[in-house]
Amino acid sequence: MDCLETILTRRSVRRFAETPVTDTHLETVLRAAMAAPSAGNERPWRFVVVRNRAALERLSRTTPFAKPLATAPVGIVVCADRRALRYPGFWPIDCSAAIENLLLAAHATGLGGVWIGVHPIGPFKLAVGRAVGVPRRVTPVAMIALGYPEAVPDAVDRYDAGYVHAERWNEVPS
Repeated sequence: MDCLETILTRRSVRRFAETPVTDTHLETVLRAAMAAPSAGNERPWRFVVVRNRAALERLSRTTPFAKPLATAPVGIVVCADRRALRYPGFWPIDCSAAIENLLLAAHATGLGGVWIGVHPIGPFKLAVGRAVGVPRRVTPVAMIALGYPEAVPDAVDRYDAGYVHAERWNEVPS
């Protein structure tokens, strides 16, 4: 699958087959995540990979949106290590770029996943952080439920020319 096809056909997957994710596929998606750009090349992202069924079930109860983790073969908690950052305000953007790379690589390799937001919701960050034992300097940003899709969702064309402004913002009546 070429890059543009991967981007345009990726969809969130919340239901997974029981097939285990291979170490090779897992390393591939993590390599893609770590290839993302970051402010000043700081690379604040850290990844907690969870495969233990009981731990995945606990994670699935940390936020109202985390239910897909209960049946996913793999959960990845994407965190930001905020220690000694020269550009401290950019870690949410940096981690988001890594997450998008991870999801695109998953799709390109036949896996599916869904981005489960954690940051900036205080109780979500606390619950997820406790579940995976992160230190105080580390902020959980998101969780990814990852596995082989039970069914492949249809691609959707989301382009909307009304969202594009030329040269300046033009207020268009809604």
